[in-house]
Formats: sequence, structure tokens, C-alpha cells
Amino acid sequence: MLPNQPAPNLLSWASEIDDGAIMQAARTARLPFVSGHVALMPDAHVGIGATVGSVIPTEGAIIPAAVGVDIGCGMVATETTLTAADLPDDLGALMPLVERRIPAGVGRGHDDPALDRALSDLGRPHTGLTPQQEKKVSVQFGTLGSGNHFVEVCLDERDRVWTVLHSGSRGIGNQLAVKHIADAKRLMRRQALGLEDPDLAYLVQSTPEFTAYIEDMLWAQRYAMASRARMDRVLSNALFRVVGRGARVRTINCHHNFTQQEVHGGKELWITRKGAIKADVGDEGVIPGSMGTRSYIVRGRGNPDSYNSCSHGAGRRMSRSKAKRQLSAASLTEAMRGRTWNSSRAAALVDEHPEAYKPIDQVMADQRDLVEVRHTLSQVFNYKG
Repeated sequence: MLPNQPAPNLLSWASEIDDGAIMQAARTARLPFVSGHVALMPDAHVGIGATVGSVIPTEGAIIPAAVGVDIGCGMVATETTLTAADLPDDLGALMPLVERRIPAGVGRGHDDPALDRALSDLGRPHTGLTPQQEKKVSVQFGTLGSGNHFVEVCLDERDRVWTVLHSGSRGIGNQLAVKHIADAKRLMRRQALGLEDPDLAYLVQSTPEFTAYIEDMLWAQRYAMASRARMDRVLSNALFRVVGRGARVRTINCHHNFTQQEVHGGKELWITRKGAIKADVGDEGVIPGSMGTRSYIVRGRGNPDSYNSCSHGAGRRMSRSKAKRQLSAASLTEAMRGRTWNSSRAAALVDEHPEAYKPIDQVMADQRDLVEVRHTLSQVFNYKG
């Protein structure tokens, strides 16, 4: 799909996008340090401050709220040697193993002495942590979280089995992000710098506040990626135990809430991807659909107009509160027919109903100039945080 320009300094790949998201992205694009256009991915929708599904090029400054409060949130997918013929008719035996080994939910953690060794390789954040935060770092490492975070077992078009998992930097990433967003807002007030949206408060490069944020953000990204890698191994081992055999073939682990320095148009810029993944030529990525729909393993085409980026998923078309009002546990149960999932919690998962999201097939069609689809995954098992 060729991008369209819904407002000055915006390019959009979305065939379905609400006016609120366009207005929000336009506010971001008007910031004086945005260098070039803001790119809206086909899953773009309203977020806090910056639009979810946006790619923001900046020079000399970063907006902490544009990275978001789940720093380093992303996807990990592993191809296995198993095929559909290897799986039992019912994957119900996998559910209690996953629930026990990958704790899910707000604030959930576990006590595993082996985690200390894994955490020692991550270094330390710039911000000094309280004893309570130190404990949070340890007990929430290798845990799923809540909301739209999930574990899946899928089959691709060859009937090859994949594991797929979505998670981020958990409570500590949130707390570090909230601290730096508040610091940026405080600086804006102190300098009497008015903004169209206070959540667009920014930090200027080379200042102590900017340096502190970058160091904390990079640490939280490492934490999120290592946490996903651990859960991915736990998940595949649980699956192999249920099946009685199996091995890992390859793994793709990618962020979709992050910023990093890249060169575009001959300029070194900070590229912030808020709900978007890097899709340079040859980059492999994971784009999930919603519950009951397909997910995709993709390879980037390196489209310069998108700053070598693509969508991170389907993108919400309903808020969680609206989904709870308009959708039902019964229709969610129907949408999940034929899959092993948390069916006893259907009422609590209505806000993750596939109808609350944009159709993933349309999202993929919208970005065919951004990525090449390598594998199409269909869920057979879904565990929601």
C-alpha cells in the first residue's frame, strides 16, 4: 500500500484509522525537533502522548512517553522440530505447566534462585533502586504480565509448530518510565515551555536528565529481551515435555517499544518506535494478530518512508472499556472455538476479544511494501496474562 498524507508532516499506512489518532500524531509531528515526517503504521491508534503504531524521528531530543511505560515490550517466536502430527488432540495438559512456570497477571512474580545469575549479566540501571524495586526486578523477571501479553502455540502453513510470546519490562520498566516522564514534565514547567500535550514532554540530548533516561531505557530493554528469552525457553521445554520430544530450530526476539540512534537521509536521528518494529532489509520480525486470529513471521523490506519500520500487531479499534460494554464472553468463546485457552476466564478477557482489534489480514495487506510474509501462524493454544 502506498502511504497517504492525512495531515502535514504525517505519512500513514493505515486503511483504518480514527481522527483522534491522526490529530494526536499531528501534535507530535509539530514538535520543533522532529526531523522529517512521523510515520503511522497500519495498526496506529490513540495512545498516551504519542500514537501507538507511530515512528518518530527526532534530532537532539527524545520524548519518554513516546517510548511508553512498557519499555522494550516485544515479541519472541521459536520454530520447533515438531509438526501438527506430533501434537496431542488436546493441549490441555500444557495449560497448568505454563500457568505454573510463567506467572501472569498484575504484580505476579516467582521465587527462583537461578534468576540471580541471569540478571547479573544485565548490569544496573542508572537510577538507584529501592529494596522493594530490587525485589521486583528479581521476582518479575521471566513473568508475563497482564493486558495483551500472551503465550501461544501455533502452526505455520507447513504444519510446523511455533511458540510465540508477548511481554515487556514488567513493573520495573513501568516505574523507571513513569519517573522519567515526570522528570521531563517538570523540566518543561520549570523552563515555561508550553506544549500542545503535556505528555509530549521531552529531554534534550547531552543534559544529565537525557543521559539518565537513555541508560535506564537501555537497561529496561535488555531486561525485557532477556525475560522474554527465558520465558521462551520455559515454554518450549514445557511443550516438549507434554509431547514427549522436540527441539528448538531458531528464535526471533524483537522490541516494539523502544528508541535508538539510526542514520536516515544522511542524518543521525533518534528513531522512536511506539508500537512498531524495525524492518530493515532482511530484519526478521513477529507481528501478532489478536486472540483467535493469525500471526506472522516477516522479513523487512527496508522502506525508507517508514524509517525501516512496520506494525507491531493488529492495533486496537475499541478501548478496553468499550469492548467490555459491547462484546460478550459468549462471542469470545465462539471466536476461540477449536483452541486450548483460558476459557474459564472468558468474562475477564472480553477486552481482548478479536473484534476489539483491527483485522490483522487488512493490517498485513496495508504494509506489503514494508515487510514480506515468511510464515503465517494459526493458534492452537493461547494463554493470556
